[in-house]
Amino acid sequence: MRPHRALLPTILLAVSCADGESVQPPLNALEQSEPMGKCAAVLRRYEGATAEHVRECSALEYSTSPPVFGSHYPTWAAYQTYDFPVPLGYLVHDLEHGAVVLFYDCPEGCADEVAEAQAFIDSLPADPRCAAEVRVQVVLVPRPGLSSRWAASAWGRSLNADCFDSYIFGQFYADNIGRGPEDLCTQGVALASDPCR
Repeated sequence: MRPHRALLPTILLAVSCADGESVQPPLNALEQSEPMGKCAAVLRRYEGATAEHVRECSALEYSTSPPVFGSHYPTWAAYQTYDFPVPLGYLVHDLEHGAVVLFYDCPEGCADEVAEAQAFIDSLPADPRCAAEVRVQVVLVPRPGLSSRWAASAWGRSLNADCFDSYIFGQFYADNIGRGPEDLCTQGVALASDPCR
C-alpha cells in the first residue's frame, strides 16, 4: 500500500536549555501511511532535522516516538543487540550515521518476537559501506514507553507497528539504511549498561 501525503505543518527548531537539557518542539509528520499488513504498521516521514551535539548524558526529550533526529551525544552506540534501554542520545547519533534502530516495548515479555527480529538482523547481507568490525548498521533495543509495541527509526523516518513483521521492517531497512547526513559506518561504543544512570 502506498503512503498518502498528509499536508501537515512541520516545526523545524530545537531548543537548548541553559541547564544542558535539549527539548525538541513538537513535530508533525510530513507524510504518513495508512496502517499496513497484519501488524498495522504506519510509516512517517519528517523534515526539519536538527543534529546538535550535547554533553553526554544530558537530559534529552524527543517529540516523536521513536525519535528520528535531534540533539544527541558526541558518541554513538555500537551496532548490536542490547537487553536494556540505551539512552536515546546515543541512538540518535547512530541514526545520523545512517543506521536503522529497531525498538520494542513488551512489558509482559515477547521473547519470541525479539528472537524473530534477531533472526531478521542476522539474515541481512553484510553492508559493503561498513568498516570490517561492523556487519550491519542496525541496533535492536528495548524501549519502555514506546508509542507502539514495535518501531524502527532512521534519519527523518519512522515505522510503528503492533507486532514484528519481517517483510515490512525489511522494506523499511532497505529504503532507509545509509541515508543519514553523515555516511559513516564505523563501530560505536559497546555499552554494557546504561552509563547515564
